[in-house]
Amino acid sequence: MSNHIHIIWQIQHGYERDAIQRNFLKFVSQTIQRELEKKHPKVLERFYVGAADRKFQFWKRNPLSIDLWTKEVFIQKMEYIHYNPVAAGLCNCVEEYKYSSAKFYETGEDEFGITKHWMA
Repeated sequence: MSNHIHIIWQIQHGYERDAIQRNFLKFVSQTIQRELEKKHPKVLERFYVGAADRKFQFWKRNPLSIDLWTKEVFIQKMEYIHYNPVAAGLCNCVEEYKYSSAKFYETGEDEFGITKHWMA
């Protein structure tokens, strides 16, 4: 998606959701900032906030996080995520969107080397 992401993850024993989410968002923000500093400094200026705790802001402050406790809810959310790029007009079918796990579920091909089958 052009302005947001959807991720389904499984929290491993010994880790806390808030810490995982915070660390993920921080890592991605720092990566985006470094890349924009090197390649697109004018674009980086659009994210400048000059706050006491950060110079730039890439994420909304309270990201939506939903627990997926049942198989039915998991499937509903995964289908929503897979069809989101189609609804946004970015592709015609779910397998065409490069940054989706839909292709993995259709072909078994894992371009990024991180996708796991939810039933595994």
